[in-house]
Amino acid sequence: MTTTRRLPRATPQSQGVDPDALERLVETLDGVDDVHSLMVLRHGHVVAEAWWDPFVPEEPHRMFSVSKSVTATAVGLAVAEGLLTTHDRVLDLLPDDAPPDPGEHLAAMTVRDLLTMTSGHGADTMQFRFDNLHRPGDRWARDILAAPVVHEPGTRFVYNTGATYLLSAILHRLTGERLLDWLTPRLFAPLGISGATWEQCPAGIDVGGYGLAITTEDLATLGQLWLQRGRWGGTQLVPAGWIEEMTSFQVPNGPDESPDWEQGYGYQFWRCRHDAYRADGAFGQFCVVSPAHDAVVVLTSGTTETSRELEAVLDAVTSGMSDGGTAVPQDGAGPFVPDGLAVARPRGSAHVPLADFVRGSSFVLADGAVDPATAEDGVPEPGSPDDHGRELLRWHAVAVQQEGDRIELCWTPGPDQPWHTVVCGTGRWITGSVRLAVGEIGVAGAAAWTAHDTLTARLVWRGTPFTLDVVLTFGGDGEGRHVELAVDQNVSFGPTALLRATGLGA
Repeated sequence: MTTTRRLPRATPQSQGVDPDALERLVETLDGVDDVHSLMVLRHGHVVAEAWWDPFVPEEPHRMFSVSKSVTATAVGLAVAEGLLTTHDRVLDLLPDDAPPDPGEHLAAMTVRDLLTMTSGHGADTMQFRFDNLHRPGDRWARDILAAPVVHEPGTRFVYNTGATYLLSAILHRLTGERLLDWLTPRLFAPLGISGATWEQCPAGIDVGGYGLAITTEDLATLGQLWLQRGRWGGTQLVPAGWIEEMTSFQVPNGPDESPDWEQGYGYQFWRCRHDAYRADGAFGQFCVVSPAHDAVVVLTSGTTETSRELEAVLDAVTSGMSDGGTAVPQDGAGPFVPDGLAVARPRGSAHVPLADFVRGSSFVLADGAVDPATAEDGVPEPGSPDDHGRELLRWHAVAVQQEGDRIELCWTPGPDQPWHTVVCGTGRWITGSVRLAVGEIGVAGAAAWTAHDTLTARLVWRGTPFTLDVVLTFGGDGEGRHVELAVDQNVSFGPTALLRATGLGA
């Protein structure tokens, strides 16, 4: 069971925070597509927290490249225990994965080069496909080390998730444990973090550069630890010097059109304006730490408007908090918790006359709607964030059931396959689950008739940034005898327009 509410709560005023700045922050974030949660800490107290329905405090969220910052923290612990140094050569630490004739650049690559994303590679070595974050094969470290090292290590910043995977592989070899298991007694358990999961490669090594799933408060707790330079209560969990080194400017990483992506890079941490730094994951997973304001701000989301999010966070910190200062006694009330927030739902009617004609009818899609971007056999490999959406694209037929304001969106991947159902609310989210080939998946659904012939549904894959927008347009002499289907994903590592198909009613 995931534990929540471990951090102390306080009113914004008691910690020197302007409530109006927090209200402006929430208002701005509410205007960004698919923000999921927010937590603001000042002087170690939660002064604001918000969840956009259907997301809830106790549910872990995939943090994507925020995982990199946790991996770097683990490296610091290993350095403190004498297992390695930042100057150690990578090939010496992974001898079984070294190519037979390493070039000069690969031979010179060090742990520090991996930490600073200056490994010398010219591109990300993970070779992602947009529908699957897994590399092909089961010897990832060997394949990454076999990739061309075109630059002298330490000389050029190239964002490279493969570099972080190598760090995890090194720790796995040195400790004899997967990264999550090794970190739990040293870091997670003392911080009260339980229920964390971390995606693994086929060899059983935690991916390191992504794949960590924890709650919003778990991430806020880590942010507070980093802010406190590794100290928690009366215990120095991580050496203060490592936190300072890890979060400081180590290498330049510009130019970039967004100013907060060109402020420099530390050890798997991004520098921000106003002398802040952050752990940063795809689609708006942020832990922003501002030592000057003794503040931590955490976001989870599923958006491409990450620059807008980050600007709003930094503006709230710099305009709503005085520099330095200490906590003052609170008045007994709690933090700012806005009401009525929800991820955007389809807007429309619960019922139209055409709904009575299409209710319960199955529509067989032409040629079986299999997205060409899936694997060759039409079945996605397990483990990627897009798996759930990709499997939903294997629709042979679709049907709609409706009772009052509850709309059931049903589909089957084949004529002899079971039907899957997501229950959607009209004007509200209904939380449930659906069993796919990858397992039982948490989902929330909302739907509405957005035109006299059009049903629009949104399916949120809980605990992830991903939402599917499904539009069914019915036609045929006013009796809905055929359907046009469109499926789009809110964010993706590739195209977001996933499926277009037509079908006839049975």
